[in-house]
Amino acid sequence: MYDKYQSPLSERYASKEMQYLFSPDKKFRTWRRLWIALAETERELGLSITQEQIDELKAYKDDINYETAKERERLVRHDVMSHVFAYGEQCPKAKGIIHLGATSCYVGDNTDLIIMTEALRLVRKKLVNVMAELAKFAEKYKDQPTLAFTHFQPAQPTTVGKRATLWLQELCLDLEDLDHVLGSMKLLGSKGTTGTQASFLELFEGDHEKCRRADQMIAEKMGFSDCYPVSGQTYSRKVDTRVINVLAGIAQSAHKFSNDIRLLQHLKEVEEPFEKNQIGSSAMAYKRNPMRSERIASLSNYVMSDVMNPMLVASTQWFERTLDDSANKRLSIPEGFLAVDGILDLYLNVVDGLVVYPKVIEKHFMAEIPFMATENIMMDAVKAGGDRQELHERIRRLSMEAGRNVKEKGLDNNLLELIAQDPAFGLSLKELEKCMEPSLYIGRAPRQVEEFLSEIVRPILEDNKDVLGMKAEITV
Repeated sequence: MYDKYQSPLSERYASKEMQYLFSPDKKFRTWRRLWIALAETERELGLSITQEQIDELKAYKDDINYETAKERERLVRHDVMSHVFAYGEQCPKAKGIIHLGATSCYVGDNTDLIIMTEALRLVRKKLVNVMAELAKFAEKYKDQPTLAFTHFQPAQPTTVGKRATLWLQELCLDLEDLDHVLGSMKLLGSKGTTGTQASFLELFEGDHEKCRRADQMIAEKMGFSDCYPVSGQTYSRKVDTRVINVLAGIAQSAHKFSNDIRLLQHLKEVEEPFEKNQIGSSAMAYKRNPMRSERIASLSNYVMSDVMNPMLVASTQWFERTLDDSANKRLSIPEGFLAVDGILDLYLNVVDGLVVYPKVIEKHFMAEIPFMATENIMMDAVKAGGDRQELHERIRRLSMEAGRNVKEKGLDNNLLELIAQDPAFGLSLKELEKCMEPSLYIGRAPRQVEEFLSEIVRPILEDNKDVLGMKAEITV
């Protein structure tokens, strides 16, 4: 196993559940389910297929003779026909009706659509669980004042919980997009070699209605409500683009979150989980690197760049089909899902174990709050009889002086002392310090958290309570 390339998406990042969805076993079992659905449909619509043949197909639907298929493919260079042959070896009575009227895309494309749909459902489950953990975090820290940042410069304060709602809102948008695409997924159905259903029209002796019903019946047997109404040989490759765009949207949101966590960890205000025996650096033993958040960012970059693959494939298909989509699809679609699966496991793991350091947050807050309190201080001085324009200029100059003391001399922020010493303000240091209560500067942040959670997030979580409670274990 150590002498050939192995994808890190499988070895290090993606869950076993997601890996199985894109495994050969899942694919070929789905092919057999589709052949059974086709045979059942054709029988129900009047073709001379017996229940005995159907039963024989069902008896071997999960017992795939892989070696027979591999040996046949070496000879005929066609994967679908090789598996038709292998299935027929096991089912001699049904051999003649397997794949009847169908083209390779009947199993290939329908299987891709089935697997992408199941994979989207797994992504959805994990996304909702991340949202649930973020909601808990936002609720817990909704009242914790903290410096906000614009341009990564200290700005009007917010709360730790309010900041978490920004991450959470982006996931709500992702869920909306995911549900839209998931709700629009259909099967290709039994469209034939160029999408005209000519072979099925022949089988059903010119009965157009039976051809239409065949599509619908196959869709329902495979758990879908409908098939795409028209197609070439393949379903439109634009579907793949829509799916990967959803995954890339989740990656964007996760990357933003990971950026913020890494910056906060630099500030020592919030820290991702760090295990007892974890090594942060091979050289610097003291380091606690934000490895999980960095990995989220790294995998997210991969998924966002993956969007180009299905775009290029969809835009360059010729007429009813070409096969230059095949190799690309085998890479871009599974790997996009495997990467997002890893991202969401990491996201859940990080949020579940986030460590907040209120004392550090308060220290940073108090170092900057005198600057942010100047508006309140100026208004108090005006109420006491001061001139607003004169006070504005004085406080501007004093703020510049205090800033130089901090930046050039490494001193503490002494703006309050400077203002107290200026008779134009008529305020004592004690009076000024009353303006330093952090909760005075966070606006509606706590209430906004409560409103957002109660009105937007909790209804979503209530609707999905049957899938909540996941815990993410990361491999390395």
